[in-house]
Amino acid sequence: MKGPQRIVCLTEEPTEVLYALGQQQRIVGISGFTVRPPQARKEKPKVSAFTSAKLDAILQLQPDFVIGFSDIQADIAAALIRSGVEVWISNHRSVAGILDYIRRLGALVGESARADVWAAELAAGLDAIAAQAASLPRRPRVYFEEWDTPRISGIRWVSELVGIAGGDDIFPERAQQALAKNRILADDHDIIARAPDIIFGSWCGKKFRPDQVAARPGWAQVPAVRNGALYEIKSPIILQPGPAALTDGVREIARLIRQWGNAASEQ
Repeated sequence: MKGPQRIVCLTEEPTEVLYALGQQQRIVGISGFTVRPPQARKEKPKVSAFTSAKLDAILQLQPDFVIGFSDIQADIAAALIRSGVEVWISNHRSVAGILDYIRRLGALVGESARADVWAAELAAGLDAIAAQAASLPRRPRVYFEEWDTPRISGIRWVSELVGIAGGDDIFPERAQQALAKNRILADDHDIIARAPDIIFGSWCGKKFRPDQVAARPGWAQVPAVRNGALYEIKSPIILQPGPAALTDGVREIARLIRQWGNAASEQ
């Protein structure tokens, strides 16, 4: 068996990818936030959150490779590297980046061909969703809220998936900012002024509360609030830069945008 034999996954997306490629036997530890696939939670020890990890527990597993994501896990990565562990921190933030991530991880475990086929299938699925969205009566303006206090707008891959599903992100310029701190909205005036037709909330593991959003001062005039178009997208299917976002996540967004389109055409 080529490549690393004992892998710890600090986030969910490498776990989902490795299971899909039939390489779950390599995984010796996972993130406590992992929900996909469901059997991973039953089979693998949980050794990390997102911003923290049980370093001693990880080292006891004797990994020869640890996979994490983004600058937020830089301190965890540094501690493991100082302990002699090889670490890969991916930092992809786009749909194209997710597809490439699947290919690269597949190559690392000797499953390049299988990963290439899967990535092509995922890309074709996105093309099909975009083609279906072309029949919408018009593209809704969409505000995607990643966190409520402070308000944080959607990251790049989310913004791109909204576009594929038939909507237009009202903050495309902010979506280009990799760090959440650069997507913080200082006040609500800009959101209200951009008049979203749909509001999607995915509060990073916390339940989205449409009633709280609708009750915000000045938001009654927002078309999405006026028409009751406020929806939760579950964090595990959209805020992980992995296959879940390219399947269940974008499909749910597309379903809700079509629902909005049908309602709009009846008015």
